Amino acid sequence: MTFHPTAHGTFVVERRYDASSARVYDAWADPVAFRRWYVDGDVRDDGSKANVLEWSHDFRVGGSAGGRFRFGDESNPVIFNETQYLDLVPDRRIITSYVMGFDRAEGRERFSACLATVDLFAHGEGTRLVYTEQGAFFGEDGAAHVPMRERGCADMLEFLGRDLAR
Repeated sequence: MTFHPTAHGTFVVERRYDASSARVYDAWADPVAFRRWYVDGDVRDDGSKANVLEWSHDFRVGGSAGGRFRFGDESNPVIFNETQYLDLVPDRRIITSYVMGFDRAEGRERFSACLATVDLFAHGEGTRLVYTEQGAFFGEDGAAHVPMRERGCADMLEFLGRDLAR
C-alpha cells in the first residue's frame, strides 16, 4: 500500500433560519428529525435516496457511539460515518468528531477524520448557525476532498433549512 501525506482543511458555512435556536438544536437532537433532514433529505438527481444499511443516533456527550451510519448499494461503495459528540450546550453549541470511510469486505478504509462545531446564535426572530469543520483527509486525492466536503456540508445545512421551514 502506498502512503500519501495527510491533507488538512478548514471551512466555515453559515446559514440563517426562521426558527428559534431551540428548534434548530432539537432538529439535531431528535433522532427522527435528524434522520429526516440528514439522510432522507438528500435526494439524488434521479430522485433516489441513500440506501441506509445501519443507523443509530445517540445524542449525548461521551456515548459509546454518538452516531453510526452506513450507506450504499450495488452501484455505490458502502460508506460509513462514526460520530462522537464531544460537547453539547442546549440551544447554543454542538461539537462532534467523526471519521468517514469505505466499508469493504477486506476491512474499513478511512478517508477522513474531522472535528465539527455548530454554533447557534439568536438572529432577530430566528437563528444564525455557524458550522466550522477542521479535517484531515487521507489518500492520493485527499486535498480534493476538502471542497467536496464543504459542498456536502453546505447541502446538509440546506436540507436542515428545508426541514425547519416545513
